[in-house]
Amino acid sequence: MSQLESFSSIYQRASDRKGGSSGLESLLSASLSADEIGQYRDSELLSEMSKKVFQSGFVWRIVENKWPAYEASFFNFEPHKILMLSPEQLQQRATDPNLIRHMKKTMAIYDNALMTHDVAKEHGSLAEYIANWPSEEITGLWSVLKRRGTRLGGNTGPYFLRAIGKDTFLLTGDVQGYLKTHNLVDFGFSSKSGLNQVQAVFNQWQQESGRSLADISRILACSVGDNRV
Repeated sequence: MSQLESFSSIYQRASDRKGGSSGLESLLSASLSADEIGQYRDSELLSEMSKKVFQSGFVWRIVENKWPAYEASFFNFEPHKILMLSPEQLQQRATDPNLIRHMKKTMAIYDNALMTHDVAKEHGSLAEYIANWPSEEITGLWSVLKRRGTRLGGNTGPYFLRAIGKDTFLLTGDVQGYLKTHNLVDFGFSSKSGLNQVQAVFNQWQQESGRSLADISRILACSVGDNRV
């Protein structure tokens, strides 16, 4: 692996590209505290998780516009109510013209309701489980979501975490491109070894800068490529 570029250099380059530090800082947003995340209802988390599953590979605006209909059709995403749906009822929702016709993503709502229910039984609530997960091991939480959930691999799980205010970085095209170009990862980004390497890089930048992982991720993306933050 190559020597790690200082985060101050990355910040300066991103600042130059965004018209100064004020322009760059305006693109950043605060993550929530563990106490704030712990206040979520699991139904809220399941709703946002399901939305991110549908938005993956699809026009986000269309999903947003249809989401009130999803809330109505899926009992405001109360996990125990969704788990009472029969296969026939799920099939009906997967073909409902008011929703998005996609059987596998519709089934993911059921599967992830089951995961939410199971994690809540083990840890009190999914919200508490996520809130208490240490940011310096955030890729481990990505792996849990991918393994225990459905269609939460790739960036879908991390986008869900970012949406609820959990501090995380994202492996966007620009971030991956930077890490590859600077020879900071020896393994694939979907492998445990590769994710461990990426986590170590972000942890070092966090120790240097005192910034959140989310801010570091956005600033890095702004410093290179097409600025996919």
